[in-house]
Amino acid sequence: MKQPSNLSRLMETAGRHRLLTYASWVLSAISALIALVPFWYIWRIIQEVLRVSPHLDQAQNLAWYGWMAVAFALLSILVYVGGLMCSHLSAFRIATNLRTKMMHHIAALPLGFVEEFGSGKLRKIVNESSSATETYLAHQLPDKAAAIATPCGLLVLLLVFDWRLGLLSLIPVVLGFLIMMAMTGKRMAEKMKQYQDALDSMSNQAVEYVRGIPVVKTFGQTVFSFQKFKDAIDNYQVWVIAYTKELRAPMMWYTAAVNSVFVFLIAAALFFTQDGVTSQFLLNLLFYIIITPVISLTLTKIMFMSENGMIVADAMERMDSVLNLKPLSEPALPKHPKDSSVELEHVTFSYDGVTPVIRDVSLTIQPGQTVAFVGPSGGGKSTLAGLLSRFFDPQQGQVKIGGINVKDVSKPELMNTVSFVFQNSRLMKASILDNVRLGKPDATREEVYEALRSAQCLDLLEKLPQGMDTVIGTKGVYLSGGEQQRIAIARAVLKNTPVLILDEATAFADPDNESRVQAAFANLAQGKTVIMIAHRLSTVANADCIYVVKDGRIVEQGTLPKLVAQQGLFASMWQDYQTSVQWKVSKEEQA
Repeated sequence: MKQPSNLSRLMETAGRHRLLTYASWVLSAISALIALVPFWYIWRIIQEVLRVSPHLDQAQNLAWYGWMAVAFALLSILVYVGGLMCSHLSAFRIATNLRTKMMHHIAALPLGFVEEFGSGKLRKIVNESSSATETYLAHQLPDKAAAIATPCGLLVLLLVFDWRLGLLSLIPVVLGFLIMMAMTGKRMAEKMKQYQDALDSMSNQAVEYVRGIPVVKTFGQTVFSFQKFKDAIDNYQVWVIAYTKELRAPMMWYTAAVNSVFVFLIAAALFFTQDGVTSQFLLNLLFYIIITPVISLTLTKIMFMSENGMIVADAMERMDSVLNLKPLSEPALPKHPKDSSVELEHVTFSYDGVTPVIRDVSLTIQPGQTVAFVGPSGGGKSTLAGLLSRFFDPQQGQVKIGGINVKDVSKPELMNTVSFVFQNSRLMKASILDNVRLGKPDATREEVYEALRSAQCLDLLEKLPQGMDTVIGTKGVYLSGGEQQRIAIARAVLKNTPVLILDEATAFADPDNESRVQAAFANLAQGKTVIMIAHRLSTVANADCIYVVKDGRIVEQGTLPKLVAQQGLFASMWQDYQTSVQWKVSKEEQA
């Protein structure tokens, strides 16, 4: 079955606004044809001058012809502006519909999708890919209609006055067109895709770099600590320079070809005037010299339009890469968890469907227990937590909450059962009140205040100009990482779910904020099933059970004394942690 073209798909998105798009094409084509009329009046002016020369005072219609040329030029501009107004109204609507469609679809995707896809890359697709369609529809398609109409009108003009000169004027057009086709074929489309891939990679790595700046400053590292970002920039530089050099020769030949029309016209003039020059031939030659630059201009427009068409095709593919992702299945008959217990039964999960990140993991967490996942970086701790929140679905095994497979729990109920505090919490550019209310949109101001008090945020409210009505991110109001964490904890307090997951939640907190965050956690965790992910082992010392995760498996489990006594991986980690703490204390005493 033949797939609809990108333009057809965009028109489907336009709804009733597609009529404005069609109108813009018609108006743009009419404008292009009207724009050729002044050239005819210029021909009449030259004809009149040659007729009365050298007695120019006998010319009677020069002013009339001149004003008519100006009038048609202005009319062409007005019609073109009308076409652009139609195309912009339609383009803005289509771009808005595309962004809305993508955001609705992203909202229905599993929460782990953004982390897996890359937030920088995703932002670029939503914003820039839809903007590419906007530019294409608002400017390039109307210009394409004009670029098609212009050669048709020019062909008539070129052949009407002197068909010999007209045919000679078309030779550079044919040469330029052949060179252009060689530059803008399938190979060019592949190059355009590589170009966009390079930009996506830089955008994604730039976002990760900016997010990691606090760590760079903390440990005194340089930009070269972010090798992936540097590599992305270097790869882009190498690619662009190589591609530019590759196009240098064909672009030189193309430019020479489309601007060589005067060579043919002058050669023709010398040949056809061997027996003398007639006023009519001179008139036509002057007319062709004036009008032929329009040919090279039009051909160059067509070349760039073909490139822009490739950009839009690539943008549509990138949007499809998001829209084609399937949301997690919703149960036809939702079931309800009976309590806050958590259970994994022989769970195996892989991001790419090939290399397992979690390997046959089974565990049971009783209601009200506090457990911790610890282990080497990259072992699968955060992935395990993501499976509990149904950020992803495992390829094998079951994840249960309250004895019910999370696949059989409706999405709203699951979100009201499990809450998540990340290591790098993100707050919206909104008031603290609105940020906390995300946990419970119908909460009263009193409920939000109590949540903030429980999360140790009262000192923070006292120093802000409008208290909890202060908008974060405006007029110099910014919060530290630890302060943002406390706001995120207040949101979780307000949400008050029976299962709580804390993923490295004190990673970026300073000592003062960490003590407050820990106190907020103590208030938040009362009566809940708590799952902590931590590198700082002191935070998990009082956990009911510690699971040591390595290479996607649980290699050890038990209380802290039991694990230390086993003299295994955790005991080694605990010894390293104690040594680092003593080293810090020793260094502080020396200072």
